[in-house]
Amino acid sequence: MTTPTAVFPTDHRPDRWSGELLDLDAYLARVGYDGPREPTLAVLRDLQRAHTTGIPFENVHAVLGRELPLDLPSVQARLVQGRRGGYCFEHVGLFAAVLERLGFHVTGLAGRVSLGADKVLPATHGLLAVTARDDERRWLCDVGFGAGPLGPVELANGAEAAYGGWRYRLERHPGVHGIDQWWLYQSAPGTGDSPGSWIDRHTFTLTAQYPIDYVVASHFVGTHPRSPFVRRLFAQRMTADAHHSLDGLTRVTTLPDGKTTTEEIAPEALDATLREVFGLALTEEELSALAG
Repeated sequence: MTTPTAVFPTDHRPDRWSGELLDLDAYLARVGYDGPREPTLAVLRDLQRAHTTGIPFENVHAVLGRELPLDLPSVQARLVQGRRGGYCFEHVGLFAAVLERLGFHVTGLAGRVSLGADKVLPATHGLLAVTARDDERRWLCDVGFGAGPLGPVELANGAEAAYGGWRYRLERHPGVHGIDQWWLYQSAPGTGDSPGSWIDRHTFTLTAQYPIDYVVASHFVGTHPRSPFVRRLFAQRMTADAHHSLDGLTRVTTLPDGKTTTEEIAPEALDATLREVFGLALTEEELSALAG
């Protein structure tokens, strides 16, 4: 009797992130990238910078209770052709398809946003581990957080990266059942005579995630009444010089040195703020629904 050969899923199937369905020219035009189309580390760095500065973070669909499909054609229609933003699972799925199409090795990961929290939070953040053809190291690409990094961070314990004055650090700690926990930290500048410090941003493992895993997590983020993303508007835009965020009608601008400016936006100024600061053009119907 012949024993059937076991078939195991892999994280590098050519159809995993639907890269063959990608309109690569349209995407590259959307993010303003016109460089080489090769799976090299230099290209990875340039693409991540173009993506994180070119496509904003926003949750309008979730706030308005609209369906948010994550198949590549739907995400392309919103973020590329529609020139809208999205939250982490949309960004990660689109960026993964781009990298896959160009020949990078891409593995999806799931993270738990912490930001100093003293409790375990759900794994509701998508990230990518990427390997370039000309470099054997693995790189963390976190394109969907809304606040950088502007480039990849080497997946190595103690690795640090700085982009435009923004600094990040990775640490690996032993976890339960032999599964290491990785922590991404971002720098927090000191005040007065106090030195700067590192704030934990999120934790993750290297367990591979598939598009269907992001669909399940996105369902919670985009529909559950306890999710903050269904309660009020969030928008973020990252540049080399500043990070802009909008929480409801509160706008905060943060500089690499930690200086922040906070202001309350009048409801009638929301449309102009979204257009001019975040590069988002909402419809009259959407603006009216958000105001209501």
